[in-house]
Amino acid sequence: MFRLFRILKSYRKTIAAMMVLLLFQSLSQLLLPVLMANLVDTGVVNSDISYIVRVGAVMLFVAAMGVVFSIWGSYYAAKIASGFGRDVRQRVFSRAAHFSLQEFDSLGTSSLITRTTNDVMHVQQVLTMIFRTLIMAPMLFIGAFIIALWINPGLSMVIFAPLPIIAAAILLIAQRGMPLFESLRKKTDRMNLVLREGLTGIRVIRSFNRSEHEKNRFEKANHDYSETAIKVNRLMVILTPLMMVVLNFSIIALVWLGAFRIETGSLQVGDLMAFIQYAMQIMFSFILASVMFVAIPRASVSARRINEIIDSVPAVEKAEQSVETGGIKGEIEFRNVTFSYQESEIPVLSNISFKAKPGELTAIIGGTGSGKSTLVGLLPRFHDVREGRILVHGTDIRDISHTKLRQNIGYIPQQPHLFKGTIADNIRYGSSTATDEEVKHAADTAQAGFISGLEGGFEAAVAKHGANFSGGQQQRIAIARACVRKPAIYIFDDSFSAIDLKTASSLRSALQSETAGSTVFMVTQRAEIAEEADQIIVLDKGQIAGIGKHRKLMRTCNIYQEIVSAQYAEEDIS
Repeated sequence: MFRLFRILKSYRKTIAAMMVLLLFQSLSQLLLPVLMANLVDTGVVNSDISYIVRVGAVMLFVAAMGVVFSIWGSYYAAKIASGFGRDVRQRVFSRAAHFSLQEFDSLGTSSLITRTTNDVMHVQQVLTMIFRTLIMAPMLFIGAFIIALWINPGLSMVIFAPLPIIAAAILLIAQRGMPLFESLRKKTDRMNLVLREGLTGIRVIRSFNRSEHEKNRFEKANHDYSETAIKVNRLMVILTPLMMVVLNFSIIALVWLGAFRIETGSLQVGDLMAFIQYAMQIMFSFILASVMFVAIPRASVSARRINEIIDSVPAVEKAEQSVETGGIKGEIEFRNVTFSYQESEIPVLSNISFKAKPGELTAIIGGTGSGKSTLVGLLPRFHDVREGRILVHGTDIRDISHTKLRQNIGYIPQQPHLFKGTIADNIRYGSSTATDEEVKHAADTAQAGFISGLEGGFEAAVAKHGANFSGGQQQRIAIARACVRKPAIYIFDDSFSAIDLKTASSLRSALQSETAGSTVFMVTQRAEIAEEADQIIVLDKGQIAGIGKHRKLMRTCNIYQEIVSAQYAEEDIS
């Protein structure tokens, strides 16, 4: 957790000001019992009204200044803690934004959200408590300890005798609580995952009448979480009653022993009252410390989870010395590429070798699970190859910066992700500087004529994930988003799957002039699209089963023949 606190370096001046305010607040609290003792021993005992008024006025002034110092100290503490939380969330999000898909798969979206919100909030809360309690507690303890020894060293032993017992109890509870806090964080991730799946998948759940099943899943995760939370809280609540019992018995002992000293004349009534106040301050500082020792283990778990993200090294590393390629153009070559996912022993792609030239369309076709999407996903470096190389005009893509590479790629996934906003905003996501004419031209190329029929046109609202548009409309907006970028490389990952045949045909015709001079990859399941390609790559179980044009493959590739014959047979039947 203390590694995260390095972020506080930029708040050094504010922290120094807060420390000064806390010091003055502590001094005001330590001064009041001394003034009260003088008021009782001199003013009350001697019935000196003027002395009582003078000392009372001083006590009111000291108390008022203590309130002022407390308010300003709390303001600075909140300001620092809020800024710290903001900076940590920014670092976590920035690091997660550079993760490859491998890190997202291993950590999970729900866990990343929990770490960015709940875990950061826990560390931020503990930081506030450190500023307001852990820093102030030693000041009160040391000051009260010195004054208590000065008033009566013998009575001081009554205060300090139970402190080792309290310290041992705090350490024991913290030691037992750490594993429970770790388990609680994992179960929070699990509950968030079940809840997220239940809400985002509501259409599927209802269509298959599985609401009761999902309800039981959530109840199980919720019950598991609550049981662990109860164990944690049951352990933590032991500490406060223990501290109060020790405090009360200590005060009883002080009053009892102090009465004998007052009777013998070795202690005055005002001194005993002040001594009790200092004893309460010493015990109160221990209570504050105990609260911190309970909160710190919980925050430590959260800090460790945050550091896991900040310290993570993305599987797809940035180029150490990026090669300056200018505008990325030229042929793309896969040279003996082999790829497997981290937890998979069997390669998804094996010994893939081919070239794709500018101005040509390369179609990738094959059965489900043959590795088509994985292959094109290697180009924008969603993953990095395990063996072999991918070259862009003779330069390994690992030697090109992420920014340079990806700004020259127009990627359209099968399931397009639209952002909440307007249609124009979503199209401009491909190029923030695109003019209205360029946005309209990209939409026309993508055959998105339905936009003109919408109320507001390009300013029509897009719901979250594009839920207010059909699958085909979403795909056409996503294609327009790629076209407005005018990239050197187009990747259509089965991007026509939800578009009807007539519109798809018009779209392909429009794209021919739009993508002239660019290298185009098109993952498809449709034989009629593959027929038009300059080069067809047939994948089977992660390997190239055939490569060439349509006529050649119809003669030489059995798998391609089966795909074509099966699709045309279905058309004949229909």
